[in-house]
Amino acid sequence: MASSHSSSPVPQGSSSDVFFKIEVDSSKHIRPVPSLPDVCPKEPTGDSHSLYVAPSLVTDQHRWTVYHSKVNLPAALNDPRLAKRESDFFTKTWGLNFVDTEVIPSFYLPQISKEHFTVYQQEISQREKIHERCKNICPPKDTFERTLLHTHDKSRTDLEQVPKIFMKPDFALDDSLTFNSVLPWSHFNTAGGKGNRDAASSKLLQEKLSYYLDIVEVNIAHQISLRSEAFFHAMTSQHELQDYLKKTSQAVKMLRDKIAQIDKVMCEGSLHILRLALTRNNCVKVYNKLKLMATVHQTQPTVQVLLSTSEFVGALDLIATTQEVLQQELQGIHSFRHLGSQLCELEKLIDKMMIAEFSTYSHTDLNRPLEDDCQVLEEERLVSLVFGLLKQRKLNFLEIYGEKMIITAKNIIKQCVINKVSQTEEIDTDVVVKLADQMRMLNFPQWFDLLKDIFSKFTIFLQRVKATLNIIHSVVLSVLDKNQRTRELEEISQQKNAAKDNSLDTEVAYLIHEGMFISDAFGEGELTPIAVDTTSQRNASPSSEPCSSDSVSEPECTTDSSSSKEHTSSSAIPGGVDIMVSEDMKLTDSELGKLANNIQELLYSASDICHDRAVKFLMSRAKDGFLEKLNSMEFITLSRLMETFILDTEQICGRKSMSLLGALQSQANKFVNRFHEERKTKLSLLLDNERWKQADVPAEFQDLVDSISDGKIALPEKKSGTTEERKPAEVLIVEGQQYAVVGTVLLLIRIILEYCQCVDNIPSVTTDMLTRLSDLLKYFNSRSCQLVLGAGALQVVGLKTITTKNLALSSRCLQLIVHYIPVIRAHFEARLPPKQYSMLRHFDHITKDYHDHIAEISAKLVAIMDSLFDKLLSKYEVKAPVPSACFRNICKQMTKMHEAIFDLLPEEQTQMLFLRINASYKLHLKKQLSHLNVINDGGPQNGLVTADVAFYTGNLQALKGLKDLDLNMAEIWEQKR
Repeated sequence: MASSHSSSPVPQGSSSDVFFKIEVDSSKHIRPVPSLPDVCPKEPTGDSHSLYVAPSLVTDQHRWTVYHSKVNLPAALNDPRLAKRESDFFTKTWGLNFVDTEVIPSFYLPQISKEHFTVYQQEISQREKIHERCKNICPPKDTFERTLLHTHDKSRTDLEQVPKIFMKPDFALDDSLTFNSVLPWSHFNTAGGKGNRDAASSKLLQEKLSYYLDIVEVNIAHQISLRSEAFFHAMTSQHELQDYLKKTSQAVKMLRDKIAQIDKVMCEGSLHILRLALTRNNCVKVYNKLKLMATVHQTQPTVQVLLSTSEFVGALDLIATTQEVLQQELQGIHSFRHLGSQLCELEKLIDKMMIAEFSTYSHTDLNRPLEDDCQVLEEERLVSLVFGLLKQRKLNFLEIYGEKMIITAKNIIKQCVINKVSQTEEIDTDVVVKLADQMRMLNFPQWFDLLKDIFSKFTIFLQRVKATLNIIHSVVLSVLDKNQRTRELEEISQQKNAAKDNSLDTEVAYLIHEGMFISDAFGEGELTPIAVDTTSQRNASPSSEPCSSDSVSEPECTTDSSSSKEHTSSSAIPGGVDIMVSEDMKLTDSELGKLANNIQELLYSASDICHDRAVKFLMSRAKDGFLEKLNSMEFITLSRLMETFILDTEQICGRKSMSLLGALQSQANKFVNRFHEERKTKLSLLLDNERWKQADVPAEFQDLVDSISDGKIALPEKKSGTTEERKPAEVLIVEGQQYAVVGTVLLLIRIILEYCQCVDNIPSVTTDMLTRLSDLLKYFNSRSCQLVLGAGALQVVGLKTITTKNLALSSRCLQLIVHYIPVIRAHFEARLPPKQYSMLRHFDHITKDYHDHIAEISAKLVAIMDSLFDKLLSKYEVKAPVPSACFRNICKQMTKMHEAIFDLLPEEQTQMLFLRINASYKLHLKKQLSHLNVINDGGPQNGLVTADVAFYTGNLQALKGLKDLDLNMAEIWEQKR
């Protein structure tokens, strides 16, 4: 605020000074204190306001501005020259409207008195005493220091007058902007008439710059005067330091001379001995290296010799050892710069040779005569090949073996067909060229023998494949086992090494001379045991021996060295071959486990291949419908042969193949369809030609029924010689009951047994057979109902009428079938899986349908007599003679009914049927008596009716089997209430 407001009058006419009051009293004008003009004024921009705010040094140096103000309002109010402050200052200056009001104390501020400072004074008084005591003890500052401080402050004040532009590090007058800022020549190049003024301004500027120069020189001199003592002290110290360095140089020279004498007398001879020992060791190393180079040089000829004898594993081990030696011990040898790439190419060549060799072995092994008893061909060769392929990670050899299996399976079938066709004289190979067409010309026995031969050869083929794969699997497992044991040995070795390292002293001293460790100067004899011990721990091969110096040129030396660097172990293959498992197998445990699983899958694949080829052979024969035309025994024989082959392959390979089983199921379904259609057609023809008369029962059918009673549901074997002597029976005896049946039912029972026996022979068609048998039984029930109850036999067979005997015979036939339904159900239930027991409900539905049919036949017999009673009793009149003609006719019809059904139906059913007929008779008689108004009053009419009823009762009870029948004829006289 020093220059913002002033008590001096401000020039009027400026509209921006509305907040300032004009000073009226001119006597109180304060003369402004002149100040130095700005050295670097701003250049005029043409704006009058900006010029007024920032005046020019040249044009406005004599004009008063607000920048000349040096007194502010508080200074004016606190003028020390006034005895006391004017009380009317504000009213005098700002008018009478200004009222000096008393300021009301704030309600929020407490009233402060001296008592509030009492506690503070008590606390601070002790501290004040201590401060005064310390102040008296401490001496005052030195006068020189106070003067120095005062001088420093004064010099700083003087330096602050120098413009900042001179203090910039990049100050240079050759810069136009800097030059124009320091020397504003633009202010001097003005219009004429102001020359004196420009000269005065230039002179003022020169004086200003001289003044700045003086300030700087004074400050520099002051600084030099302050540091003169330190400068002279530094110069004195420099001379002393030079003296010290001269003495130190002399002492170092003397020490070096003494060290040189000591080195010549005590060290030079010993070091010479160490150099000679080191040179000798280097020569020995060079000699050993040359021996090793000579051995490596013989690698390629040795590999060629091993390959000529198919020793692929030995050749690969030799190459691996040589590669290791080249990388570790012979690295950088110029003469061997191409040997590594040559060995890599040789290794690739060995890979191709092993794959080709394995392919040749697989072809030879799989295509040798099947009559050969040897399971595995050249087992040692196979083991060597597998080890070599595993060592090189060539795991696709199983795919090669699988391809060879497919080709061999095709060739087996082709060769069997050729042999069979050549043995058949009926086939002219010149006319029928294609082998498949020749095969289709075989009849079933010939074709069946061919299929049996194919299956037997496939079985031998699978046994050989299993034996070969077992050898491969054993090799893989031995490698896996060796990997695990090697890992365990490494863990034990690491533990031993850790214990050994902990026992050693951790401080090792080295003597270095010419860049070499002192340990290099020792002899080989001291280092060899340590190296051998380390190698034995790393390779776990304590029996390895280094090559002797006498056998440098022998190829076997490399093999020995490789054996010393490989951990080998002897294992026995189940076939009796000892194998050597090398340590450098590159396969992990997971890869070996996966390979073992692939071997097992390959065995499964071999079974699938045999089954697939058998299916194709089967389908090629079935193209002309040959298999569908087979009879039951032929198909059952074929089915059993195929099931036996499926079980044999499952036992060999450990898994059931589904392709041949699916083909068998498909052919079985076709066989079931044809089997069912043939029997259904046969049954239909039998029913259409059936005259519904009682047929004689041949002895073979009785034997058939007896075998079922014994619990054996099967067709009995034909007995030659005794069949002709036995005569047919009139009825069929089943568990003591007599069944009068028609010939169709006898054949139906035989057909049912054929279904049951087919299920026993072909278990896979149980569900289909159950469905077809249910359909057959339903068809018999519905068709017999149409022919008998529906009177269809009148048009189909030409019967004149459907008699009661026909109805009773039909009912008895249905009862016989119903009797055997539980037996059939139990037979199928024993052969169905539990989850398919719900299919047995078909038999429950069939039983219900048959019972309903039997009940309808019984109702039909009752209805026949009911219509007869209605016709005869409607004309009945109560009159003499007794018995009446009506009752005699009724008794005659009843006798005929009894004669028709008594020999067909059992006695119980006959009695039940006549009870129902008698109930119908009583109902019609009661109705007629009610119509005639005849009551039980003892009159003449009552007597005539009683005589007729007694005649009816006597005749009815006189019939066979109806003697004890309770007729209850008294019901005809009961009246409705």
